[in-house]
Amino acid sequence: MPTIEELIEPDDPALPLIEEWVAAASTSVEVLPVERAAAAATLLALQITTHSTLGSLAYYTGGLLVDGGWLRVLGGGSPGLPRDLAGWNQLGAPRVRLPGALLVGDDVVGGFFAVDGGAFGGPLGHVWYLAPETLDWESLDQGHTDWLRWALTGDVRDFYQPVRWDGWEAEVAALEPAQAISVTPFLFANGPPIGERSRRAVPIEELWGLHAVELPRQLARRAGGAEA
Repeated sequence: MPTIEELIEPDDPALPLIEEWVAAASTSVEVLPVERAAAAATLLALQITTHSTLGSLAYYTGGLLVDGGWLRVLGGGSPGLPRDLAGWNQLGAPRVRLPGALLVGDDVVGGFFAVDGGAFGGPLGHVWYLAPETLDWESLDQGHTDWLRWALTGDVRDFYQPVRWDGWEAEVAALEPAQAISVTPFLFANGPPIGERSRRAVPIEELWGLHAVELPRQLARRAGGAEA
């Protein structure tokens, strides 16, 4: 297993590329600080080098808050984003959070981004998105580096426009670092515009359990019963 010294590439890290994209960002980006010991532990758990954007995010940042914190890009963990790439994915645990994939980011309405390592059957390394409007994992047809560039310099606001409401900025700013917004009726269900639906702050863990585990299971059972 490579040591931390072997994973850090001081002469060729991806950090300058990330900094370039932050400087050219299409919306606000906050680069969170990271404690060096936590960064090293995260990089060791990932077993990737800082030559990659994923490795540089893990080692040099505590994560990124994009567009006022609507989109969260995971890194080495920080009080402002208390979930690091290793811990959130439960690396080293008896069962990782998403077998065959690595979660790399999420948004305040419970959408999750993951790098495919075989879970979805597409090209390895491509990023997939669990959309709260459908509860389906959808391929974004790009790798992590291209996804990160999109998150920082791309059409993030257009991407999220269908699930935003007047005044979302204040609600997002009021969230605790480990919280997201639960919407009812759920975004995949018929109902009024999102601005007229009930919204409350909940732990991001709760939305993961709902959107990635419990609700898809319930819908699959209902579909199976209807087919029968």
